[in-house]
Amino acid sequence: MSSQIEIEATKRRVTVRIGNTTIAESTRAQRMTEGDLPVRHYLPSEDVMMEMLEPSETITHCPYKGDARYWNVTVEGSEFKDMVWSYSTPLEEVSAIAGLLCFYDERVSLEVGE
Repeated sequence: MSSQIEIEATKRRVTVRIGNTTIAESTRAQRMTEGDLPVRHYLPSEDVMMEMLEPSETITHCPYKGDARYWNVTVEGSEFKDMVWSYSTPLEEVSAIAGLLCFYDERVSLEVGE
């Protein structure tokens, strides 16, 4: 499966919102395709409203990427659990996403500009 993972830098504007609140906006994302899974955009923490994130206790393991740590997001008093994840020390084959943050596209409004 790792041979099916492709990562490419994109300069397209990636905007992440929950409701009307913008959580992240970046033109420095890494776009990952992984087999039949949804395309994911990994963003630098400098482009994410980190003050809205709180570390979760959740850690998962992917045999193709390594261990992921999660964050909860609080927007307008509502907490969204495990909405964001990051691989701080991913496997070498996917090192381009090291330390970048990824949101569940299915749980946020994620827009990719032209």
